[in-house]
Amino acid sequence: MVQYTIKRIGTGILSLLVLVSITFFLTRAIPGSPFESANVSGDILEMMEKEYSLDNPVIVQCGRYLLNVLRGELGYSYQNPSRAVTDVIAEFLPVTLTIGGLALLLAIVTGVTFGIWMTASKQKMVRIILFSGTIFGIGVPNFALSLFVLLLFGVKLHWFPVVGLDGWEHYILPVCSLAAYPSSVICRMTAHVYREEMNKEYVVLARAKGLKDSQIVWRHILRHIWLPLLNYLGSAAAFLLTGSFAVESIFTIPGLGSQFVRAISNRDYTLIMGLTIFMGIVVILIQLLVDLLSAWIDPRIRRSYEG
Repeated sequence: MVQYTIKRIGTGILSLLVLVSITFFLTRAIPGSPFESANVSGDILEMMEKEYSLDNPVIVQCGRYLLNVLRGELGYSYQNPSRAVTDVIAEFLPVTLTIGGLALLLAIVTGVTFGIWMTASKQKMVRIILFSGTIFGIGVPNFALSLFVLLLFGVKLHWFPVVGLDGWEHYILPVCSLAAYPSSVICRMTAHVYREEMNKEYVVLARAKGLKDSQIVWRHILRHIWLPLLNYLGSAAAFLLTGSFAVESIFTIPGLGSQFVRAISNRDYTLIMGLTIFMGIVVILIQLLVDLLSAWIDPRIRRSYEG
């Protein structure tokens, strides 16, 4: 396990370096300059780009940036030179974590519940409605769903507020919009595992002993659902981070997602890179933690890692 952990950490670092390098060249490929919005003359613009070493070849800029990253320096925002990128992350991270955490919790609860209900229900209409709901949740992009619920429940019906985060009711629409896709995926996974486990011999034996289906689910089936669900959490975390970009912008939420969108529109290179690095680290660490937890829970996975 130790050797496997070290190998995974090394793979994560290599993946992060590749991600940083690709993002760096993509940001430099964006037309225009970070300082064009300042409405300055061409000479002053050239001087500002020289001050920030933007007149050097891109490969040289990339090398210098990677060295700074290895020293733990993410730089300062081009649009607000008095603010370090780390300060921006520290300020807006709690909002994104709160929304993402609530969305993940909602997705797990609703996904597992509806997945079992969709498979166990004897009413055909219930199964059709739940299955259609998963198709809708998986197929509709979260930005389109966010606009739909905003217009319907916020603008048309006036049930929920649609701007800012001034109270608990402000979290309902963005959290539900963000949780729709992972909830649908978890529902499908749960239904598949439940269907397979209910046909196995130990379930038949448990029924022969007089256990009800609800008791079988709580005592036996759920433990088999948690392992594939745990493996999905790494992908879910990546989706929630990237999905927050559109959701936070649509609902005017001051989080990392809205800051990322604003940084791209302003060509704020250092802020784009800093947020990319931070989110990449978060996803890699979550995936590593998920793998280790899976190995700890399932001895078969642990033996494969040791082998």
